[in-house]
Amino acid sequence: MSGAVVAGAIAVASLNALAALLGGWLWRQGRTARSFWVGLRVAQASALVLALAVGVLAAAGHYSSERLFYLYALLPLAIAFVAEQLRVTSAQAVLERRGLADARAVGELPEGEQHLVVGAILRREMGVMALSAAVVVFLALRAAETAHF
Repeated sequence: MSGAVVAGAIAVASLNALAALLGGWLWRQGRTARSFWVGLRVAQASALVLALAVGVLAAAGHYSSERLFYLYALLPLAIAFVAEQLRVTSAQAVLERRGLADARAVGELPEGEQHLVVGAILRREMGVMALSAAVVVFLALRAAETAHF
């Protein structure tokens, strides 16, 4: 049983590492790609599946002897939630930096400038989410390390 949990945690770490590396690379290149968002959502879903599996095991009476395991296994969900909130904040920061009151003001810009603003927002959001995926890699590896059932 411990082996399956460790394998699940390593899978979560691997998927999040791929998302973090792709996001970091794209961010550095000043580009965005749909593949990053798909990979990120798959990585986030894997963290949810791990958390559900841990919950099912605990409900069935199978507990890790290392209590920190539960923190490492469940914290990625909180990290994803906070990162999604930071995405909103980062978009607002881009608008404020350009002197725009809100998203409606972007629509009043010439089309070329609209694309620049939207691109800047998407890159900032991608950077935030790539960093959150990197944090989840650390947490998932620690979960794998502390999974003693």
